[in-house]
This record gives sequence, structure tokens and C-alpha cells, in this order.
Amino acid sequence: MINLHFFPSRRIAFYTVKLFLTRSLAVLVALVLILMTLDLLGESGKILAVPGNGDAELWQYVALRVPLLTARFLPFSVLLGTLIAFAGLNQHSEVIAMKAAGISAHQILAPLIVASLGIAAVAFAFNETVVVKAARTVTAWNDNDYRPIPPDSDLLSNVWVLVGNDLVRARQVVGQHQQLRATGVSIYDREGGTLRRVIDAERARPAGGAWLLENVRVYDATMNLVRRHDQMTALPGVEPERLTLAKVDPDQLDFFTLKQRIEQMERAGRHTEEARAGLWHKISSPLSTLLMPLLAAVAAFGLARSGQVLLRATVGMALGFAYFVADNFSLAMGNVGAYPPLLAAWAPFVLFLLIGETVLIRSEE
Repeated sequence: MINLHFFPSRRIAFYTVKLFLTRSLAVLVALVLILMTLDLLGESGKILAVPGNGDAELWQYVALRVPLLTARFLPFSVLLGTLIAFAGLNQHSEVIAMKAAGISAHQILAPLIVASLGIAAVAFAFNETVVVKAARTVTAWNDNDYRPIPPDSDLLSNVWVLVGNDLVRARQVVGQHQQLRATGVSIYDREGGTLRRVIDAERARPAGGAWLLENVRVYDATMNLVRRHDQMTALPGVEPERLTLAKVDPDQLDFFTLKQRIEQMERAGRHTEEARAGLWHKISSPLSTLLMPLLAAVAAFGLARSGQVLLRATVGMALGFAYFVADNFSLAMGNVGAYPPLLAAWAPFVLFLLIGETVLIRSEE
């Protein structure tokens, strides 16, 4: 008699979900520990080279990088955790016992899909509240060569703006509108492709339709001399929004802030393809955990019952990694405007959902 319920029994559902969650968590912890160790080995020298930095700054770097690594490798961990769980179920003939009891492949996968949906919701909330702040802070800290940076939620780093023929760089930008403050400002005054002056200012702020520079050093390339000023006015007509919209990184902004920046960019006549692709990818990326049980199901199910668990697990791993490659490629194409933003974010998800479902139906149902 065929079981027509969408889920298997409660005992089987809890058993498979427990295997799925524990294996995925174990893989995630192992991956983060290994990658964090390698990352810290590469960056510790740069951090400790700054006078005043010590063990506290190393632990601060670890605290900032761990959320980023966790968010990035969570789908990988779910894929590998599912493969490990399914390989164990297959090897001990538990899948055969379930199917002999009238439980279909979709019913075996249903509890894992629901658990993956919960993981996706937690991952989205984690990205919005923790990861974007950590990404913004660690990027600004890295761009400042691991010297102290102001603790501000609106912090941007390494901002470049083209003003006419002149190039403007700000190491750090904090605030919005007239409250915006920039530090480490460099203005490359060019005329006809030739550099005339380099203006370096310790701080800058909007003032009367221009910018007031403080503690200024001016290098005159035509006369080969350096002048110093306590204050000077520069960049007339450059609005503060030019700096805040010059660098819109979806990885450093939460969903609603990024949506507001996109609206501001549209009003300013700026291209928004990259930002829009990143906006939709904030939803499709956590939801990729839903695909992992489906793509890894080949490790538990298949036409051949010859005990080739390792081969089927390898096929499942190849399908999962093919999805990540396709997702990165599609997002890159969306960033350059080759794909529409909605297609760039969702096409790999829909494609591999159909692939996984087709393989499962043709082999098992």
C-alpha cells in the first residue's frame, strides 16, 4: 500500500532531520576552523605590524571574519552534511527499509527540505544583522592597513569618485548628507591628461556647496614644491551623495538599506544592475540550502543497487558544486549587465531545482 502522506512518520522525520542537522553543523564548524586558521596565518603579520596592535586585535579580526566564513560556506556545509547523512542511510540499508514500508523518495526528502527552509531563514537573518556589519568593518579595517577605524554603521572605505577630469579618493566616509565626514582625502587635479596637483587632506566635510578640507598638503607638480594649509575649500558642486553612492557593495549593506541606495542611484542617473543583482541574490543565496538535499539525494537513491555509495556521493557533490559555479558565473554576468538582475540571481536556483527534481523523479518515482 502506497503512503499518500507528504511526510513520513514523525519518528523517521525527526531521525533524518537530526542526522542532516548534526552532520551539516559538524562540517560547517570544521570548515570554518580550518579556513579561519589559514586566513589568520596570512593576516596576523599585517595586523601585528601596526604599533599598538596585539592579541586583542587578532581576536577582533577572528570575530569579524568568522561570520563571513560561516555565511559563505553554509551552503557547502549543508551539501556535504546531506551527502554524509544519505551515504550512511544508504550504506546501512535504511533507505531500502523506508521504501519497503511504502515511503517515497519525496517523502524521505520532505523533512530535510523543511529543515533547509528553516536554515535559510536563519541564514538570511544572520546575514542582515551580523554579516553585513562584519563585512563593512573588516573591509574598512583592511583598507586602513589595520589601523584603528571609527565604529560607525555608515562607514565606507576606499571610495573613488571622478569629478570632471579630477580623481578623488577618500579612505573612509562616515555619515549621510550634510553630516557626512571623510578622512584621508586625496584629490588628483588633472588637466588634459596631465597631473597638475595632488591635494591630501586629513579630513573633509561639506560646507556651502563645496568641501572644507582640514590639515591640507598640496603638491604642485608643475613647480615641484609642497605647500601646507590648515584649511582650504575644494570640490565645488560635489554633493555628499556622490561619495556615498560611489561605492554600493551589496555584501556590506542590508536588504532595505541596499534598496534605498538603489532608489538614490536611479534618481542620480547611475547604473543599478550590479546593485539589483546583489539585492535579489540576498534572497536566492540563503535559499540555495533548499537545493542541497535534492541535489545530494543521488547518494541515497539511484537505479543501481550495487553498493556504489562513494560513486553516487561523488555525483551528488559534483551537482552541488556545479550549482555554486553556475551561481557565481550568473551573478558576475549580472554585475556587468549581460544578464538582467532578476535572471542573474534566480536562474541557477530554478535550473538546478529542475535538474534535481528531474533526476529524482526519473530514478525513483
